[in-house]
Amino acid sequence: MKEEKFKVINFIRELIVYIDKYMENFPRKEIEIKTRIRNLSYDLLEIAYMANETKEEKYIEQIIVKTKVLDFLLNLCYDKQIINYKRYMKFGEKLDDILKYTIGWKKSIQI
Repeated sequence: MKEEKFKVINFIRELIVYIDKYMENFPRKEIEIKTRIRNLSYDLLEIAYMANETKEEKYIEQIIVKTKVLDFLLNLCYDKQIINYKRYMKFGEKLDDILKYTIGWKKSIQI
C-alpha cells in the first residue's frame, strides 16, 4: 500500500516537471489555460500529500477529479493546437499513471 502512495506522488512530480519544461511557449492569449494547468498540477501534489498523511478517501477522490480536469484542459490545448500530438500523448501517459495508481490506492484503503 505505501508503495502506491509514493508512486502517485512521484508521478505527479514528474508531471509538474514535464509541464514546466514543455509549456514555456504558450500563446499569450491562452495564458489562462497554462496557469490553470500549472495550478492544478501543484494542487494535485498538495492533495496527494494530504491523502498520504490523513489516509482519508475524500482526498484520493479529489486527486482523481483534478486529474480528469487536467486531462480535459490538456485535451483542449491539443484541440486548439497549442501542444502537438506527441506532447499530448506524453501528458496522457503521465495522467494515466496517476489515475491508475490512485484508483489502486483507493481500493487498498476500502478493503
